Amino acid sequence: MSKKKIRTASGGQTLSGLVYSTDPNFKLPDENFEEQETVAPSEQKLKIRLDTKHRAGKAVTLVEGFKGTIADMEELGKKLKSFCGTGGSVKDGEIIVQGDNREKILQWLQKNGYKSSKKI
Repeated sequence: MSKKKIRTASGGQTLSGLVYSTDPNFKLPDENFEEQETVAPSEQKLKIRLDTKHRAGKAVTLVEGFKGTIADMEELGKKLKSFCGTGGSVKDGEIIVQGDNREKILQWLQKNGYKSSKKI
């Protein structure tokens, strides 16, 4: 679910779809959350699965369960997409690689120290 960001004239804070509130005790949600540190590859428990739901029947390979910063997840996604020679993205805590590349991704992850990876 994507949130629409609106820049206000006063203060320059961004709001997620909020236009007006009549609550006198209303406070803006704090968007300054801390990311957790990236766990070592040997301690990651990644799941690799094939998905076709809500994708017009096209298959994609999902890598789930990555624990770490968003930047590190995007870097891993970039390496996996490059290795498989396909496109994809990183969204909602998942690495999405186009096509059925479960075997290739499993091999790459095991070769690079992700010992707890499993294909479902």
